[in-house]
Amino acid sequence: MAGERRAVGRGQVRVRTTAAATLVMAAALTAGGWALLSVLSSSLQHDVDQLAELHAADIAVAASQSSLRLPVPADDDEAVQVVDAQGRVVAASANASAAPPLGEAVRPGTGPVLSTLTDPVGLPGRFRLFSTSTQHPPGGTIHVATSLKLADQTQDQLRVALLLGAPALLLLVTGSTWVVAGRTLAPVEAIRATVSELSAADLSARVPVPAGDDEISRLASTMNAMLDRLQAAAERERRFVADASHELRTPLAAMRADLEVGLAHHGPGADRLLARTDAMQRLVDDLLFVARSDSGRPRPPARPLDLHELVAEQVASLPLASGVRVDADQVQPAFVAGRPDDLRRAVANLLDNAVRHARRLVRVQLGTDGDLVTLVVEDDGPGIAPADRERVLQRFTRLDQARSSDTGGTGLGLAIAAEIAAAHDGRLRVTEGSAGARLELTLPAG
Repeated sequence: MAGERRAVGRGQVRVRTTAAATLVMAAALTAGGWALLSVLSSSLQHDVDQLAELHAADIAVAASQSSLRLPVPADDDEAVQVVDAQGRVVAASANASAAPPLGEAVRPGTGPVLSTLTDPVGLPGRFRLFSTSTQHPPGGTIHVATSLKLADQTQDQLRVALLLGAPALLLLVTGSTWVVAGRTLAPVEAIRATVSELSAADLSARVPVPAGDDEISRLASTMNAMLDRLQAAAERERRFVADASHELRTPLAAMRADLEVGLAHHGPGADRLLARTDAMQRLVDDLLFVARSDSGRPRPPARPLDLHELVAEQVASLPLASGVRVDADQVQPAFVAGRPDDLRRAVANLLDNAVRHARRLVRVQLGTDGDLVTLVVEDDGPGIAPADRERVLQRFTRLDQARSSDTGGTGLGLAIAAEIAAAHDGRLRVTEGSAGARLELTLPAG
């Protein structure tokens, strides 16, 4: 049923497109045919009027020279009369000598009069009557009636051609539009069919991109780019869920082991249990931050603050491992525009990472250089290999050495710090330290 509805939908688009093209062409042919007939009729009638005017002028010249032959010469489809002021026919063609005047008298000094007659003096068909005043005889009028037979025949032939040609042309336009619309909609249908088969479990398929650089090919390219983003987002989500499950399972298992040991030996094991609880609390906080960041919800507005105060606060509250010392003598006042909670989390993550990997010393530096504020956190630990310096800033990335340690982090701290830096138009970099790892957080000065 769904396939039938889609087929009907596609057919409706094709039918509507074809019907619209056919109606537009029919209206254009009707308007164009009417205009062509009107222009042709006017042109042919104008030619007939000019011939009648020329013949009337010849008759007037002959009458003024007393050389007008009787009967007046005329074609078979023409009737001529010369009428005096009293309305008497004084000269005429053979076919109009016994007929009454063909038209009204024209007063001297006025222009010629044009009119249309039907079956004058027994001649069948329509005629154009050209009437003009003449001085010979004085006050007289010359009437020249010229047949419109050829003009009418030409118009009839054009009407027949239009009546026969227009349906054929409409049929050609209808068929062409039907074929072109089908071919045009075929890539769209291929795109729809591909997208309809996608599922959240498999977003690897891509829509076919037609050749060329038209709207449909650009639509297909845009759809593929969107699918790339959706696939990347889905993979991140799956990786997030898998890593989060793993990271939550590890401290829970350790807490269970500590509790079982404590119960077995009738000891509290409170210290280790508290440490595990703190680690899981940090993980949950990091996961909540990541979820809130990925949700796209608006963050609080930035405000001016002294980064020196945040660094000093985090250094003072930093839990130090045995034998590890923090050197914060080179921390200077530095003002930035940011969100205090986010920057506090970034600084805490950098310091926590350095303390966990340091052997004896963590050095912290903060200063302003022009329009930039730079926070440097350096430890004397094993350092980070150049090949891992970009990877370590990605979510849930922990180097093997850190992962094997009982105090290894969650793999979110540096990634969160990097995201916070980017959200503040800054950057977090891992550079070569004098002994171990060197992390540089750069923010615009505020």
